[in-house]
Amino acid sequence: MNITAVVPVYNHGGPVGGVVRALRAQGLPVLLVDDGSERGCAAVLDALSAADAEVRLLRLAVNQGKGGAMIAGLNEAHRVGFTHALQIDADGQHDVVDLPRFLAEAETFPDHFICGCPVYDASVPKGRLYGRYATHIWVWINTLSFEVKDSMCGFRVYPLAPTVARLERTRIGRRMDFDVEIAVRLVWDGVRVRNVPTRVRYPEDGVSHFRALRDNVLISWMHTRLFFGMLSRLPLLLWRKVAA
Repeated sequence: MNITAVVPVYNHGGPVGGVVRALRAQGLPVLLVDDGSERGCAAVLDALSAADAEVRLLRLAVNQGKGGAMIAGLNEAHRVGFTHALQIDADGQHDVVDLPRFLAEAETFPDHFICGCPVYDASVPKGRLYGRYATHIWVWINTLSFEVKDSMCGFRVYPLAPTVARLERTRIGRRMDFDVEIAVRLVWDGVRVRNVPTRVRYPEDGVSHFRALRDNVLISWMHTRLFFGMLSRLPLLLWRKVAA
């Protein structure tokens, strides 16, 4: 397994340095994807990549959204020869202490999609917490399974060959709908899932780019598209359940 961390960054100049240091302390090469950040954050990313040869920087001239940044990063990681990519947010909400568990799962199950399953502390906004359950239900319906415990967690490991193959065939959501849609489509493609509990916190000074109206509309439309996609795959999904 040849793995790199892919970190999408949009104006997270404050916490991203700590995330990179934590990843490098675990021996992981890092690919930072600058999703059109403002100058101050861009300068921080330049400094991080200049200070360490194992920290590479991919810069997008125009903001693409989290999904667009991840798609660019996954494609680049695959292009340069990595077999797996660890996705982690730049805002510090994911606990890098749990990273060895993700890497161990990926080593043991290299063909699987390793998906974080959040364990929240008191910092989680209750509206965000309750809203996730609607998405969980739709994902369970659209996959006809409980394989993905939490499709919205941005701490995960992708096997790059099937993931990039899917990205080449389908236009996946470019914003906050990406994490959910790629998880559902990997299950449709027959990629098995391993769920890893991981601690998640919401820093008081954290920068969130979730836009309630825009992103909820995108997510609702995504669930609608996936539902009809599930209907067209219903015989295959049912056959897999029987065969299992």
